[in-house]
Amino acid sequence: MGPGGRWVRAAHTALSAALALGLLLHRTDLQKQEERGELLQPLIFVLLVLCSILLYFKVSLMDPGFVKPEEEVKEGEDKGQGVVIPQLPGDVKLRRCGYCLVKQPMRAKHCQQCQHCVRRYDHHCPWLENCVGERNHPLFIVYLSVQLVVLLWGGHVAWSGLYFEQSREWLQHNIFLLVSFLLILIFTIVVLLLLVSHLYLISCNTTTWEFMSHHRISYLRHSELENPFDQGIILNLWRFFCSRHLTAWENIYFHKNTEPV
Repeated sequence: MGPGGRWVRAAHTALSAALALGLLLHRTDLQKQEERGELLQPLIFVLLVLCSILLYFKVSLMDPGFVKPEEEVKEGEDKGQGVVIPQLPGDVKLRRCGYCLVKQPMRAKHCQQCQHCVRRYDHHCPWLENCVGERNHPLFIVYLSVQLVVLLWGGHVAWSGLYFEQSREWLQHNIFLLVSFLLILIFTIVVLLLLVSHLYLISCNTTTWEFMSHHRISYLRHSELENPFDQGIILNLWRFFCSRHLTAWENIYFHKNTEPV
């Protein structure tokens, strides 16, 4: 973990903790419930904030699906045991990465920031300081969902503490809640757009990188189908959220491209 990653993660933790603590200490619905001895909702709110922070660190620090050199040795052993390794047609080749020198599986891409090839590469997230790939993408969606719930609830709590008057004293008294509400509003829009766009791409079994660079990716450019990995919404979602193993995307690619029309 580089120094840049430590600063980003520290900033995320500090901002989340400061906003949550401020909402609990100011005259909001949560504080009024505390004063009445109704601790259930404040406790759930704090637990959700903690859960979102833990999920953030989990997604940020976990292996997103780095392609490792020893996997080629394992592939060679599989070939010796009679396991069929799909062969690519002449115009679509699995190339060896020019940076880390590993053989890239289909849908993998080298990330310049992480200095690794990542399986089913989606994008490099600067807020996570990590790639989003085949291993951590499902948990990334869970994190976005929990974060959206926290932001929506936090926005409601911040708004509940605001009362509007045209005076200098009002601004001094409400400046924290006002700034908090505006920050939460911005973050909510960003997280909502991210979550909706990712769920759409997942339902189509495509990635952000493939969606944005379709015309530059050889296995998509030479495919007879617009999206050779699309198996229907139900199977796409099941494979994304429920599959516990890395997928051999070559098998799906060749099966779809050799089906009779």
